Amino acid sequence: MSSIKKLAGQTVWYGASTIFSRFLNYLLTPYLTYKLSLSTYGEMNLVYAAIPFLNTVFLYGMETAYFRYIQKDEHKNQIYNTAFISIFISTILFTTLMIVFNHQFAAAISVKEHYDYITLSAFIIAFDSLSALPFAKLRQEGRPVKFAVIRVTGIVLNISLLYFFLTICPQLVKKNPNSIVQLVYYKNFGLGYVFVANVAQSFFQFIALSKEFFQFTWNFSYVLWKEIMAYSLPLTIAGFAGMINETFDRIMLGWWYPSASEEVVRAQVGVYGGCYKLSILISLFIQAFRMGAEPFFFKQATQDNAQKVYARVMKFFVITITLMFLVVALYLDIWKYFLRNPKIWVGLRVVPILLFANMFLGIYINLSIWYRLSRRTTPGAIITLIGAAITLVINYVFIPKYSYMACAWATFLCYGSMMVISYLWGQRAYRIPYATKKLVAYLVIVSVLYFVHHFVTQLWPNHWFSVGLASLFTAAYGLFILQVEKREFKKLPYFGRLVGSVT
Repeated sequence: MSSIKKLAGQTVWYGASTIFSRFLNYLLTPYLTYKLSLSTYGEMNLVYAAIPFLNTVFLYGMETAYFRYIQKDEHKNQIYNTAFISIFISTILFTTLMIVFNHQFAAAISVKEHYDYITLSAFIIAFDSLSALPFAKLRQEGRPVKFAVIRVTGIVLNISLLYFFLTICPQLVKKNPNSIVQLVYYKNFGLGYVFVANVAQSFFQFIALSKEFFQFTWNFSYVLWKEIMAYSLPLTIAGFAGMINETFDRIMLGWWYPSASEEVVRAQVGVYGGCYKLSILISLFIQAFRMGAEPFFFKQATQDNAQKVYARVMKFFVITITLMFLVVALYLDIWKYFLRNPKIWVGLRVVPILLFANMFLGIYINLSIWYRLSRRTTPGAIITLIGAAITLVINYVFIPKYSYMACAWATFLCYGSMMVISYLWGQRAYRIPYATKKLVAYLVIVSVLYFVHHFVTQLWPNHWFSVGLASLFTAAYGLFILQVEKREFKKLPYFGRLVGSVT
């Protein structure tokens, strides 16, 4: 269990910073849904749906390739230098293209009158890309404290600036129209300050990583670069498809929702984007787990019991995300108040669908270890492209009739298909003894608990009854898991003694 303990420790550190940072960002949801109109909030979602897609272009799988190739101890410096120089040059090129063609980019994501948002986004992506390998270096070297401090400080800076521009500045100008604040504040810029604050955060992180940044030397190996690119390009294709699956549905909703009014279209995006935020808690854990697991999995691959460790990791992962599903899905009557604009609540029915979709995604990330450990990254690209095809077809066919409900079900079917394909393919190529029947049973149980809770509360729509029943179901499932997995939990340090006293 020492390997599990080590992964847990790394996940806690990386996870604490990631979850805390993104949770702080999550707390912006009630603020932004209150300060921005539904249409403007939808516009923000359109831009932020494009940023991860473009970020994939800027990084082209180099971060994962770094973790793969850095295991060759004798080439550590050369690998970092080659990878970093490649990203440095390409970032300058891609950033220039985004700024030059900002009008075209803005029109492509349905915000054609705000091409300045694209320019600001270019700087966000550029600084994030230049920070990616220094952050990866911290993770690979096991330095989570610095990683955490930079992440958290960056997001605090972002939130502080956002509050300054959207709340403090308008108040100061209202009290004194000739205030010095007018030197940095323009009333009509509005949503643009969200991107300004994000640029400041990304720039701060880049500066804070200057020590790691300047550790590279101009020692570029073309032979090594070709080898790394052969590994990373299929990951880039998978990354493109992955972003189609993860964020591009908001842009497709902007393209294909049948309304002549841009404000109505953006309102639909705003409803979906707001409700998507409520599924983010599972996404937070998945992201935190991924940050700790990626270097861990590669290091663990050389051990004799690697497959058993991977299977045990999967079990604890599924237990965690199923509990998180219940905590969010059964308490939607409480979580909805994070969305301060009641007009968004009409879309709450997509939340359980998206929660399940994100559980499938998390399981898929665990399953993908079979091709990540080898140099055969093509299977990952193929699987993700299949998912992207499902996303595109379902959204294209059904958005005109079902709006954002089509987006939610497309995400569900996409990640579900990817999970199943990866499991079947992976077990042939690199067999891992997953407790498949038990894990499927856990997924079925929480889905049944949700449907029973939903059916009963529809018959008796009382808030406190709903909360009480949710608490009963969640506690019962937790005790059930403790009983079934008693042996596994007893092996854990500290927690094992607690389990023994409970069971």
